[in-house]
Amino acid sequence: MDKPKLIIGDKAFSTWSLRPWLVLKHCGADFDEVVIHLDQPDTAAEIARYSGAGKVPVLVVDGVSIWDSLAISVWAAERYPNAGLWPADPHARWVARSVTCEMHSAFGALRSECGMGTGHPMVGPPGPAKVVSEALAADIRRLVTIFRECRDRWGEGGPYLFGAWSMADAFYTPVAARVRHYQLDLAAHGDDGTAADYCTALLSQPDFLEWERAGLAERG
Repeated sequence: MDKPKLIIGDKAFSTWSLRPWLVLKHCGADFDEVVIHLDQPDTAAEIARYSGAGKVPVLVVDGVSIWDSLAISVWAAERYPNAGLWPADPHARWVARSVTCEMHSAFGALRSECGMGTGHPMVGPPGPAKVVSEALAADIRRLVTIFRECRDRWGEGGPYLFGAWSMADAFYTPVAARVRHYQLDLAAHGDDGTAADYCTALLSQPDFLEWERAGLAERG
């Protein structure tokens, strides 16, 4: 039986690809990796080989394509039930699922105004500080609230939202990369240092550092 195959975009800036990659690495999954360079003339045709949705990431398992970062991560939680992708405490687990889904579906201003692309990589040194709009400020305040509340209530035992690393942390790692690249001032939006420390922990996590090294190598 062939190994699962994860199709991703450039590691320098494909934030959607990063999420399931981190999840699979955490699970100890044995998978092959296919990198499709985005914003190229053949990008759409290359992605279409694996999924009609026209986007990465895609996970191919037993000849079946699973597309979307959340769907892939849910597959991993089913396939690796002992990997601890969700907190063991039921109340924490409910909240972890909620904040993961919120990250997946919300924060439109953060995505549009702090996009990751060829000129704005999530690896390497920060770019110029971002002028924050009212809409972006609201998104940042919400992120700070999530980070502080989860860390204050469930963060004992580790540096992540629910103490030990979970799927929620995979979904918020690209946020930490945006905070770093755009030099977003979390303290100006209600942070007492908790959210900043959490972002530092995400960007210091060994699997992310492996991803970052590969992304830097892509950029030469």
